[in-house]
Parts: sequence; structure tokens; C-alpha cells
Amino acid sequence: MNPLGKKIRLLRHQRGWSQEDVAKRLDISIPAFSKIETGITDVNLSRLNQISKLFGLTLVQLMATTDSEEEKAKADEVAELTKKLQAREVEVIELQKKVIDLYEKLHNSQQ
Repeated sequence: MNPLGKKIRLLRHQRGWSQEDVAKRLDISIPAFSKIETGITDVNLSRLNQISKLFGLTLVQLMATTDSEEEKAKADEVAELTKKLQAREVEVIELQKKVIDLYEKLHNSQQ
């Protein structure tokens, strides 16, 4: 996979979009988009411009592929996943409290 394809895939993942979502937005087939993302197909300037607009970037920003950008994007993704995990942990604690309450009610009603 080439650096541009990696960046496009990363941008897509950051937005929670599937390849189908992006393909529809670009008005191309899913296999055609997959080939762009994997670097099988060379992308023309018009398509690159369309992709950059879709992700809210300038063409230069889309084409700039540095490790620091990838690291920042991964860090952002980790931060987002950490937030989701913390929210799930709170839900689990609340459910555990409910189970304990129900168990105590059941135990008290049997006495």
C-alpha cells in the first residue's frame, strides 16, 4: 500500500466510514475505491481533488504524508477508543450495581 492510500484509509477510518460509504460519495464502485486505497490504481488529479474535498482537506494536505501525521491520527484514534472504553466501564459498573440490588431484593424477599 502506498502512503497516499494509507492516508486515505486512515481518514476514512477516522470518520467511521466504510469503503462503500466513500465510494458512494465519490460516485465510483467499491472495487474502484478499494484499488485507490490499496495503491493498485493511479489516481488522477481530478479524483484527488474530489477526495481531498470529501475529507475537508486541501489537495496539498491530502498529498502530504508524514509519519507525524500518521502518529497524530493514531493517537487521536486511541484517545477516542479510550473514551469509548471508559464509557463502557461506567455502564458495566452501573449494571453491576443493579445486579447487586436485585440480588439483595431477591435474598430479602426469600427470608
